[in-house]
Amino acid sequence: MSTLTIAIIVVFVLGYALIAMESLTKVNKAAVALLMFVFCWTLYMFDPAPLVQLMHPDFTGTGDKVVSFVNTLITEHLGDTATTLFFLMGAMTIVEIVDQNGGFNWVKNVMQSKTKRSLLWKIAFMTFFLSAILDNLTTSIVMVMILRKLVQDKHDRMIYASLVIIAANSGGAFSPIGDVTTIMLWNAGMITAGGVLSEIFIPSLVSMLIPAFMLQMLLKGNIQYDDTSSDMSGDREVLEFNGFQRKIVFAIGVGGLCSVPLFHFFTDLPPFAGILLVLGILWTVTEVFYRNLHKKRGDEIQFSKRVSSLLSRIDMSTILFFLGILMAVACLEEVGVLKELGSGLNTTFNGNHYAVTGIIGVLSAIVDNVPLVAGSMGMYPIGIEPDMAVDGIFWQLLAYCAGVGGSMLIVGSAAGVVVMGLEKITFGWYMKRITWIAFLGYIAGILSYWIMRTYIFTTPL
Repeated sequence: MSTLTIAIIVVFVLGYALIAMESLTKVNKAAVALLMFVFCWTLYMFDPAPLVQLMHPDFTGTGDKVVSFVNTLITEHLGDTATTLFFLMGAMTIVEIVDQNGGFNWVKNVMQSKTKRSLLWKIAFMTFFLSAILDNLTTSIVMVMILRKLVQDKHDRMIYASLVIIAANSGGAFSPIGDVTTIMLWNAGMITAGGVLSEIFIPSLVSMLIPAFMLQMLLKGNIQYDDTSSDMSGDREVLEFNGFQRKIVFAIGVGGLCSVPLFHFFTDLPPFAGILLVLGILWTVTEVFYRNLHKKRGDEIQFSKRVSSLLSRIDMSTILFFLGILMAVACLEEVGVLKELGSGLNTTFNGNHYAVTGIIGVLSAIVDNVPLVAGSMGMYPIGIEPDMAVDGIFWQLLAYCAGVGGSMLIVGSAAGVVVMGLEKITFGWYMKRITWIAFLGYIAGILSYWIMRTYIFTTPL
Protein backbone atom coordinates (compact mmCIF):
# COMPACT_ATOMS: atom_id res chain seq x y z
CA MET A 1 0.00 0.00 0.00
CA SER A 2 1.50 3.33 -1.10
CA THR A 3 2.09 6.34 1.14
CA LEU A 4 -0.49 8.27 -0.87
CA THR A 5 -3.13 5.60 -0.28
CA ILE A 6 -2.38 5.62 3.45
CA ALA A 7 -2.72 9.42 3.51
CA ILE A 8 -6.14 9.19 1.84
CA ILE A 9 -7.25 6.57 4.39
CA VAL A 10 -6.04 8.79 7.24
CA VAL A 11 -8.00 11.78 5.90
CA PHE A 12 -11.13 9.63 5.59
CA VAL A 13 -10.75 8.20 9.11
CA LEU A 14 -10.12 11.63 10.65
CA GLY A 15 -13.08 13.10 8.79
CA TYR A 16 -15.31 10.27 9.89
CA ALA A 17 -14.18 10.73 13.48
CA LEU A 18 -15.11 14.42 13.33
CA ILE A 19 -18.52 13.49 11.93
CA ALA A 20 -18.98 11.03 14.79
CA MET A 21 -18.09 13.75 17.30
CA GLU A 22 -20.38 16.40 15.80
CA SER A 23 -22.12 16.88 19.14
CA LEU A 24 -18.76 17.75 20.73
CA THR A 25 -17.15 19.78 17.95
CA LYS A 26 -20.36 21.66 17.04
CA VAL A 27 -19.20 21.57 13.40
CA ASN A 28 -21.92 20.51 10.96
CA LYS A 29 -21.28 17.04 9.55
CA ALA A 30 -21.99 18.28 6.02
CA ALA A 31 -19.04 20.68 6.18
CA VAL A 32 -16.72 17.89 7.32
CA ALA A 33 -18.02 15.49 4.66
CA LEU A 34 -17.38 18.04 1.90
CA LEU A 35 -13.84 18.62 3.19
CA MET A 36 -13.29 14.83 3.25
CA PHE A 37 -14.41 14.58 -0.36
CA VAL A 38 -12.18 17.38 -1.64
CA PHE A 39 -9.10 16.47 0.43
CA CYS A 40 -9.23 12.78 -0.54
CA TRP A 41 -9.41 13.54 -4.24
CA THR A 42 -6.78 16.30 -3.94
CA LEU A 43 -4.36 13.79 -2.44
CA TYR A 44 -5.28 11.36 -5.21
CA MET A 45 -4.25 13.93 -7.82
CA PHE A 46 -0.70 14.27 -6.39
CA ASP A 47 0.29 11.09 -8.22
CA PRO A 48 -2.72 9.52 -9.95
CA ALA A 49 -0.87 7.39 -12.53
CA PRO A 50 -0.01 4.39 -10.26
CA LEU A 51 -3.52 4.36 -8.79
CA VAL A 52 -5.14 4.49 -12.22
CA GLN A 53 -2.89 1.64 -13.41
CA LEU A 54 -3.80 -0.38 -10.32
CA MET A 55 -7.58 -0.11 -10.69
CA HIS A 56 -7.80 0.35 -14.47
CA PRO A 57 -5.04 -1.79 -16.03
CA ASP A 58 -6.54 -1.44 -19.51
CA PHE A 59 -5.74 2.29 -19.51
CA THR A 60 -2.33 2.95 -21.11
CA GLY A 61 -2.22 6.76 -21.33
CA THR A 62 0.36 9.01 -19.70
CA GLY A 63 0.74 12.65 -18.69
CA ASP A 64 -2.26 14.82 -19.46
CA LYS A 65 -4.24 11.76 -20.56
CA VAL A 66 -4.07 10.43 -16.99
CA VAL A 67 -5.41 13.71 -15.61
CA SER A 68 -8.19 13.69 -18.17
CA PHE A 69 -9.03 10.08 -17.31
CA VAL A 70 -9.20 10.86 -13.59
CA ASN A 71 -11.48 13.83 -14.24
CA THR A 72 -13.70 11.48 -16.20
CA LEU A 73 -13.70 9.03 -13.27
CA ILE A 74 -14.70 11.79 -10.84
CA THR A 75 -17.46 12.91 -13.18
CA GLU A 76 -18.76 9.35 -13.44
CA HIS A 77 -18.77 8.92 -9.66
CA LEU A 78 -20.47 12.30 -9.30
CA GLY A 79 -23.09 11.16 -11.79
CA ASP A 80 -23.74 7.99 -9.78
CA THR A 81 -23.94 10.06 -6.60
CA ALA A 82 -26.24 12.61 -8.22
CA THR A 83 -28.77 9.91 -9.06
CA THR A 84 -29.05 9.19 -5.33
CA LEU A 85 -29.17 12.86 -4.40
CA PHE A 86 -31.84 13.76 -6.95
CA PHE A 87 -33.87 10.76 -5.84
CA LEU A 88 -33.52 11.95 -2.26
CA MET A 89 -34.47 15.54 -3.05
CA GLY A 90 -37.42 14.47 -5.19
CA ALA A 91 -38.73 12.03 -2.58
CA MET A 92 -38.33 14.55 0.23
CA THR A 93 -40.19 17.20 -1.79
CA ILE A 94 -43.04 14.84 -2.69
CA VAL A 95 -43.49 13.73 0.90
CA GLU A 96 -43.33 17.36 2.08
CA ILE A 97 -46.07 18.35 -0.42
CA VAL A 98 -48.31 15.49 0.65
CA ASP A 99 -47.68 16.15 4.33
CA GLN A 100 -48.16 19.94 4.26
CA ASN A 101 -51.45 19.53 2.42
CA GLY A 102 -52.86 17.08 4.97
CA GLY A 103 -52.33 13.94 2.89
CA PHE A 104 -51.03 11.88 5.81
CA ASN A 105 -53.78 12.89 8.25
CA TRP A 106 -55.69 9.65 7.75
CA VAL A 107 -52.52 7.63 8.24
CA LYS A 108 -51.98 9.51 11.47
CA ASN A 109 -55.47 8.55 12.59
CA VAL A 110 -54.87 4.88 11.75
CA MET A 111 -51.58 4.88 13.66
CA GLN A 112 -52.99 6.50 16.79
CA SER A 113 -52.68 4.26 19.83
CA LYS A 114 -53.49 4.50 23.50
CA THR A 115 -50.15 3.20 24.73
CA LYS A 116 -46.60 3.98 23.65
CA ARG A 117 -45.79 0.29 23.17
CA SER A 118 -48.75 -0.39 20.87
CA LEU A 119 -47.69 2.58 18.74
CA LEU A 120 -44.19 1.15 18.57
CA TRP A 121 -45.44 -2.08 17.04
CA LYS A 122 -47.64 -0.26 14.55
CA ILE A 123 -44.65 1.88 13.54
CA ALA A 124 -42.41 -1.21 13.26
CA PHE A 125 -44.66 -3.26 10.98
CA MET A 126 -45.82 -0.37 8.81
CA THR A 127 -42.22 0.74 8.25
CA PHE A 128 -41.06 -2.84 7.60
CA PHE A 129 -43.59 -3.60 4.88
CA LEU A 130 -43.69 -0.11 3.41
CA SER A 131 -39.91 -0.15 2.90
CA ALA A 132 -40.25 -3.30 0.80
CA ILE A 133 -42.41 -1.35 -1.67
CA LEU A 134 -40.93 2.11 -1.43
CA ASP A 135 -37.24 2.73 -0.96
CA ASN A 136 -35.87 2.89 2.58
CA LEU A 137 -35.22 6.58 2.30
CA THR A 138 -38.74 7.54 1.30
CA THR A 139 -40.26 5.24 3.90
CA SER A 140 -38.17 6.82 6.64
CA ILE A 141 -39.22 10.32 5.61
CA VAL A 142 -42.90 9.35 5.60
CA MET A 143 -42.74 7.67 9.00
CA VAL A 144 -40.84 10.54 10.62
CA MET A 145 -43.46 12.97 9.33
CA ILE A 146 -46.18 10.81 10.89
CA LEU A 147 -44.26 10.51 14.15
CA ARG A 148 -44.02 14.29 14.39
CA LYS A 149 -47.79 14.46 14.36
CA LEU A 150 -48.26 11.66 16.89
CA VAL A 151 -45.45 11.99 19.43
CA GLN A 152 -44.70 15.28 21.13
CA ASP A 153 -42.02 14.04 23.54
CA LYS A 154 -38.62 14.46 21.90
CA HIS A 155 -36.93 11.55 23.72
CA ASP A 156 -39.74 9.11 22.89
CA ARG A 157 -39.74 10.24 19.27
CA MET A 158 -36.00 9.55 19.03
CA ILE A 159 -36.64 5.96 20.15
CA TYR A 160 -39.42 5.55 17.60
CA ALA A 161 -37.25 7.14 14.90
CA SER A 162 -34.42 4.72 15.71
CA LEU A 163 -36.80 1.81 15.23
CA VAL A 164 -37.86 3.35 11.91
CA ILE A 165 -34.21 3.14 10.75
CA ILE A 166 -33.93 -0.51 11.80
CA ALA A 167 -37.32 -1.55 10.37
CA ALA A 168 -36.74 0.31 7.09
CA ASN A 169 -33.36 -1.34 6.51
CA SER A 170 -34.72 -4.77 7.47
CA GLY A 171 -37.78 -4.40 5.25
CA GLY A 172 -35.73 -3.26 2.28
CA ALA A 173 -33.42 -6.30 2.48
CA PHE A 174 -36.01 -8.96 1.59
CA SER A 175 -37.42 -7.16 -1.46
CA PRO A 176 -35.66 -6.94 -4.85
CA ILE A 177 -36.81 -3.31 -5.10
CA GLY A 178 -36.55 -2.40 -1.43
CA ASP A 179 -32.95 -1.21 -1.33
CA VAL A 180 -30.30 0.01 -3.74
CA THR A 181 -28.10 -3.00 -3.01
CA THR A 182 -30.86 -5.55 -3.65
CA ILE A 183 -31.71 -3.75 -6.90
CA MET A 184 -28.03 -3.99 -7.91
CA LEU A 185 -27.85 -7.72 -7.16
CA TRP A 186 -31.21 -8.38 -8.82
CA ASN A 187 -30.36 -6.47 -11.99
CA ALA A 188 -27.02 -8.31 -12.20
CA GLY A 189 -28.80 -11.66 -12.05
CA MET A 190 -27.16 -12.75 -8.78
CA ILE A 191 -30.46 -13.06 -6.93
CA THR A 192 -34.01 -13.62 -8.14
CA ALA A 193 -37.15 -11.93 -6.88
CA GLY A 194 -38.65 -15.24 -5.73
CA GLY A 195 -35.44 -16.38 -4.05
CA VAL A 196 -34.82 -13.26 -1.99
CA LEU A 197 -38.50 -12.89 -1.04
CA SER A 198 -38.85 -16.49 0.14
CA GLU A 199 -35.53 -16.94 1.92
CA ILE A 200 -34.57 -13.50 3.24
CA PHE A 201 -38.02 -12.54 4.56
CA ILE A 202 -37.70 -14.49 7.83
CA PRO A 203 -34.16 -13.26 8.66
CA SER A 204 -35.21 -9.69 7.87
CA LEU A 205 -38.30 -10.02 10.06
CA VAL A 206 -36.21 -11.43 12.92
CA SER A 207 -33.73 -8.54 12.61
CA MET A 208 -36.63 -6.13 13.13
CA LEU A 209 -38.59 -8.02 15.81
CA ILE A 210 -35.75 -8.43 18.31
CA PRO A 211 -34.82 -4.71 18.42
CA ALA A 212 -38.52 -3.84 18.61
CA PHE A 213 -38.96 -6.13 21.65
CA MET A 214 -35.98 -4.52 23.34
CA LEU A 215 -36.90 -0.92 22.50
CA GLN A 216 -40.42 -1.33 23.85
CA MET A 217 -38.87 -1.76 27.29
CA LEU A 218 -37.79 1.89 27.08
CA LEU A 219 -41.37 3.06 26.57
CA LYS A 220 -44.01 3.10 29.29
CA GLY A 221 -47.38 4.73 29.76
CA ASN A 222 -49.97 6.25 27.47
CA ILE A 223 -49.63 8.80 24.69
CA GLN A 224 -51.01 12.28 25.23
CA TYR A 225 -52.48 13.71 22.04
CA ASP A 226 -53.01 17.36 21.25
CA ASP A 227 -56.62 18.02 20.40
CA THR A 228 -55.65 20.59 17.79
CA SER A 229 -54.21 19.66 14.44
CA SER A 230 -50.68 20.96 14.32
CA ASP A 231 -48.00 21.23 11.70
CA MET A 232 -44.32 20.55 12.22
CA SER A 233 -43.69 23.86 13.91
CA GLY A 234 -46.48 23.34 16.35
CA ASP A 235 -48.81 25.98 14.88
CA ARG A 236 -52.42 25.21 14.11
CA GLU A 237 -52.58 23.63 10.70
CA VAL A 238 -54.34 25.62 7.99
CA LEU A 239 -55.11 23.47 4.95
CA GLU A 240 -55.44 25.26 1.62
CA PHE A 241 -57.01 22.32 -0.25
CA ASN A 242 -60.40 20.71 0.37
CA GLY A 243 -60.83 17.04 1.29
CA PHE A 244 -61.13 15.81 -2.31
CA GLN A 245 -58.05 17.72 -3.41
CA ARG A 246 -56.03 16.36 -0.48
CA LYS A 247 -56.99 12.81 -1.47
CA ILE A 248 -55.79 13.49 -5.03
CA VAL A 249 -52.50 14.89 -3.73
CA PHE A 250 -52.06 11.83 -1.52
CA ALA A 251 -52.92 9.39 -4.33
CA ILE A 252 -50.51 11.01 -6.80
CA GLY A 253 -47.72 11.40 -4.25
CA VAL A 254 -47.80 8.00 -2.53
CA GLY A 255 -49.10 6.13 -5.60
CA GLY A 256 -46.39 7.73 -7.68
CA LEU A 257 -43.69 6.70 -5.19
CA CYS A 258 -44.98 3.12 -5.29
CA SER A 259 -44.90 3.12 -9.09
CA VAL A 260 -41.27 4.26 -9.39
CA PRO A 261 -39.95 0.65 -9.43
CA LEU A 262 -42.40 -0.16 -12.23
CA PHE A 263 -41.29 2.93 -14.14
CA HIS A 264 -37.68 1.78 -13.78
CA PHE A 265 -38.60 -1.76 -14.89
CA PHE A 266 -40.45 -0.72 -18.05
CA THR A 267 -38.22 2.17 -19.15
CA ASP A 268 -34.78 1.10 -17.83
CA LEU A 269 -34.30 4.71 -16.77
CA PRO A 270 -32.66 5.36 -13.37
CA PRO A 271 -35.10 5.53 -10.43
CA PHE A 272 -34.51 9.26 -9.94
CA ALA A 273 -36.14 9.88 -13.34
CA GLY A 274 -39.32 8.25 -12.05
CA ILE A 275 -39.18 10.36 -8.89
CA LEU A 276 -38.82 13.55 -10.92
CA LEU A 277 -41.74 12.45 -13.13
CA VAL A 278 -43.95 12.04 -10.06
CA LEU A 279 -42.78 15.38 -8.69
CA GLY A 280 -43.51 17.08 -12.00
CA ILE A 281 -47.03 15.62 -12.16
CA LEU A 282 -47.76 16.47 -8.51
CA TRP A 283 -46.40 19.99 -8.94
CA THR A 284 -48.55 20.55 -12.03
CA VAL A 285 -51.70 19.25 -10.36
CA THR A 286 -51.22 21.44 -7.28
CA GLU A 287 -50.58 24.48 -9.50
CA VAL A 288 -53.94 23.83 -11.19
CA PHE A 289 -55.58 23.69 -7.77
CA TYR A 290 -53.93 26.97 -6.78
CA ARG A 291 -55.02 28.59 -10.05
CA ASN A 292 -58.62 27.85 -9.09
CA LEU A 293 -58.00 29.21 -5.58
CA HIS A 294 -56.62 32.43 -7.07
CA LYS A 295 -59.79 32.78 -9.13
CA LYS A 296 -61.85 32.55 -5.95
CA ARG A 297 -59.70 34.63 -3.59
CA GLY A 298 -57.81 36.96 -5.92
CA ASP A 299 -54.33 36.95 -7.42
CA GLU A 300 -52.88 39.03 -4.59
CA ILE A 301 -53.36 36.15 -2.09
CA GLN A 302 -50.13 34.27 -1.29
CA PHE A 303 -50.26 30.57 -0.50
CA SER A 304 -47.47 29.30 1.75
CA LYS A 305 -47.76 25.67 0.75
CA ARG A 306 -47.09 25.98 -2.96
CA VAL A 307 -44.33 23.69 -4.17
CA SER A 308 -42.09 26.66 -4.97
CA SER A 309 -42.31 27.67 -1.29
CA LEU A 310 -41.90 24.16 0.10
CA LEU A 311 -38.65 23.67 -1.81
CA SER A 312 -36.95 25.94 0.71
CA ARG A 313 -37.80 23.44 3.46
CA ILE A 314 -35.65 20.69 1.96
CA ASP A 315 -32.73 19.89 4.26
CA MET A 316 -29.79 20.80 2.01
CA SER A 317 -27.24 20.05 4.73
CA THR A 318 -28.30 16.40 4.59
CA ILE A 319 -27.99 16.42 0.79
CA LEU A 320 -24.49 17.91 0.93
CA PHE A 321 -23.47 15.48 3.67
CA PHE A 322 -24.57 12.62 1.46
CA LEU A 323 -22.62 14.11 -1.44
CA GLY A 324 -19.43 14.40 0.58
CA ILE A 325 -19.63 10.91 2.07
CA LEU A 326 -20.37 9.13 -1.22
CA MET A 327 -17.65 10.96 -3.12
CA ALA A 328 -15.09 10.30 -0.37
CA VAL A 329 -16.00 6.59 -0.43
CA ALA A 330 -15.63 6.68 -4.23
CA CYS A 331 -12.04 7.83 -3.74
CA LEU A 332 -11.41 4.86 -1.41
CA GLU A 333 -12.83 2.64 -4.12
CA GLU A 334 -10.49 4.11 -6.74
CA VAL A 335 -7.36 3.57 -4.64
CA GLY A 336 -8.28 -0.11 -4.21
CA VAL A 337 -8.92 -0.07 -0.46
CA LEU A 338 -12.34 -1.69 -0.69
CA LYS A 339 -11.11 -4.36 -3.09
CA GLU A 340 -8.16 -5.25 -0.88
CA LEU A 341 -10.41 -5.35 2.15
CA GLY A 342 -12.78 -7.79 0.48
CA SER A 343 -9.96 -10.03 -0.71
CA GLY A 344 -8.39 -9.98 2.73
CA LEU A 345 -11.65 -11.01 4.34
CA ASN A 346 -12.02 -13.95 1.97
CA THR A 347 -8.49 -15.14 2.71
CA THR A 348 -8.73 -14.61 6.48
CA PHE A 349 -11.97 -16.55 6.87
CA ASN A 350 -11.03 -19.24 4.35
CA GLY A 351 -14.09 -18.73 2.19
CA ASN A 352 -16.62 -18.92 5.06
CA HIS A 353 -19.48 -17.00 3.42
CA TYR A 354 -21.30 -16.37 6.69
CA ALA A 355 -18.21 -14.75 8.20
CA VAL A 356 -17.28 -12.77 5.05
CA THR A 357 -20.75 -11.37 4.42
CA GLY A 358 -21.21 -10.80 8.16
CA ILE A 359 -18.10 -8.62 8.26
CA ILE A 360 -19.20 -6.82 5.08
CA GLY A 361 -22.48 -6.07 6.84
CA VAL A 362 -20.64 -4.59 9.82
CA LEU A 363 -18.50 -2.52 7.44
CA SER A 364 -21.65 -1.27 5.70
CA ALA A 365 -22.45 0.53 8.94
CA ILE A 366 -19.21 2.47 8.57
CA VAL A 367 -18.97 3.08 4.85
CA ASP A 368 -21.69 3.21 2.23
CA ASN A 369 -23.09 -0.21 1.37
CA VAL A 370 -23.35 0.53 -2.37
CA PRO A 371 -19.59 0.53 -3.11
CA LEU A 372 -19.15 -2.43 -0.74
CA VAL A 373 -21.70 -4.46 -2.66
CA ALA A 374 -20.34 -3.22 -5.98
CA GLY A 375 -16.85 -4.26 -4.91
CA SER A 376 -18.12 -7.65 -3.76
CA MET A 377 -19.86 -8.19 -7.09
CA GLY A 378 -16.58 -7.51 -8.85
CA MET A 379 -14.51 -9.73 -6.57
CA TYR A 380 -16.90 -12.64 -6.39
CA PRO A 381 -18.47 -13.29 -9.80
CA ILE A 382 -21.30 -15.76 -10.27
CA GLY A 383 -19.87 -19.29 -10.30
CA ILE A 384 -20.96 -22.88 -10.65
CA GLU A 385 -20.28 -23.53 -6.98
CA PRO A 386 -23.70 -23.76 -5.25
CA ASP A 387 -22.92 -21.03 -2.72
CA MET A 388 -21.82 -18.64 -5.50
CA ALA A 389 -24.54 -19.56 -8.02
CA VAL A 390 -27.70 -17.53 -8.61
CA ASP A 391 -29.56 -17.32 -5.28
CA GLY A 392 -26.59 -18.94 -3.61
CA ILE A 393 -25.87 -18.43 0.08
CA PHE A 394 -23.24 -15.76 -0.57
CA TRP A 395 -25.48 -13.51 -2.68
CA GLN A 396 -28.53 -13.82 -0.47
CA LEU A 397 -26.48 -13.17 2.65
CA LEU A 398 -24.85 -10.21 0.93
CA ALA A 399 -28.29 -8.74 0.21
CA TYR A 400 -29.31 -9.24 3.85
CA CYS A 401 -26.07 -8.14 5.53
CA ALA A 402 -25.44 -5.06 3.38
CA GLY A 403 -29.02 -3.87 3.96
CA VAL A 404 -29.52 -4.70 7.64
CA GLY A 405 -25.94 -4.01 8.72
CA GLY A 406 -26.37 -0.30 8.01
CA SER A 407 -28.67 -0.02 11.02
CA MET A 408 -25.81 -0.44 13.48
CA LEU A 409 -24.68 3.18 13.03
CA ILE A 410 -26.97 6.08 12.28
CA VAL A 411 -24.75 7.16 9.37
CA GLY A 412 -24.58 3.61 8.01
CA SER A 413 -27.60 3.88 5.73
CA ALA A 414 -29.56 6.44 3.75
CA ALA A 415 -32.50 5.91 6.12
CA GLY A 416 -30.27 6.68 9.09
CA VAL A 417 -28.78 9.77 7.50
CA VAL A 418 -32.14 11.30 6.64
CA VAL A 419 -33.63 10.50 10.07
CA MET A 420 -30.52 11.95 11.67
CA GLY A 421 -31.10 15.16 9.74
CA LEU A 422 -34.85 15.36 10.33
CA GLU A 423 -34.86 14.51 14.04
CA LYS A 424 -31.41 15.91 14.95
CA ILE A 425 -30.32 12.61 16.50
CA THR A 426 -26.62 12.71 17.34
CA PHE A 427 -24.17 10.01 16.34
CA GLY A 428 -23.17 9.47 19.97
CA TRP A 429 -26.73 9.08 21.29
CA TYR A 430 -27.55 6.44 18.68
CA MET A 431 -24.29 4.55 19.17
CA LYS A 432 -24.70 4.45 22.94
CA ARG A 433 -28.34 3.35 23.05
CA ILE A 434 -29.24 1.71 19.74
CA THR A 435 -26.12 0.25 18.09
CA TRP A 436 -25.87 -2.85 20.30
CA ILE A 437 -29.61 -3.51 19.95
CA ALA A 438 -29.41 -3.32 16.15
CA PHE A 439 -26.34 -5.61 16.25
CA LEU A 440 -28.24 -8.30 18.20
CA GLY A 441 -31.05 -8.21 15.64
CA TYR A 442 -28.47 -8.41 12.83
CA ILE A 443 -26.77 -11.49 14.30
CA ALA A 444 -30.12 -13.16 15.07
CA GLY A 445 -31.16 -12.70 11.42
CA ILE A 446 -27.96 -14.37 10.18
CA LEU A 447 -28.50 -17.23 12.63
CA SER A 448 -32.08 -17.73 11.45
CA TYR A 449 -30.87 -17.81 7.82
CA TRP A 450 -28.26 -20.45 8.75
CA ILE A 451 -30.94 -22.59 10.38
CA MET A 452 -33.18 -22.25 7.33
CA ARG A 453 -30.48 -23.10 4.78
CA THR A 454 -29.00 -25.91 6.89
CA TYR A 455 -32.12 -27.70 8.08
CA ILE A 456 -35.08 -26.47 5.98
CA PHE A 457 -34.08 -25.20 2.52
CA THR A 458 -30.85 -27.00 1.70
CA THR A 459 -31.13 -25.76 -1.88
CA PRO A 460 -32.46 -22.43 -3.23
CA LEU A 461 -36.24 -22.34 -3.74
